[in-house]
Amino acid sequence: MVLSVSERTFAQEVFQASTPVLVHFWAPWCGLCHAIDPTLTTFESEWAGKVKLLGVNADQSFKLANTYRLTSLPTLILFERDKVRFRFEQYHGREELQRTLNSWMVATFQSLQTQLLQPQEAAKR
Repeated sequence: MVLSVSERTFAQEVFQASTPVLVHFWAPWCGLCHAIDPTLTTFESEWAGKVKLLGVNADQSFKLANTYRLTSLPTLILFERDKVRFRFEQYHGREELQRTLNSWMVATFQSLQTQLLQPQEAAKR
């Protein structure tokens, strides 16, 4: 089950998280938002401990919807602390979504590993 956050708890849950956070912006009336829930749940279990999955009801969190300029639902945004790393708005199927999410995570962890290297080691890559 996806943990829901509000405008009040968003900064603490996302910006202070020790892992990357995938935020699923959704609305109760959005059928596609509900249709991707099983894919998101599978993704979260496959990357357990390496990513945190949160849901934001865009209808109840209008300020967040405006801050992140949502133009369609569902919208998925992967955060690393307070930085947006990736954004997904055009859903074309479960397989594409799964591939996209996995590629995001691989890219995120490659980036983190590079940042952890000493400056000389990073320059050699």
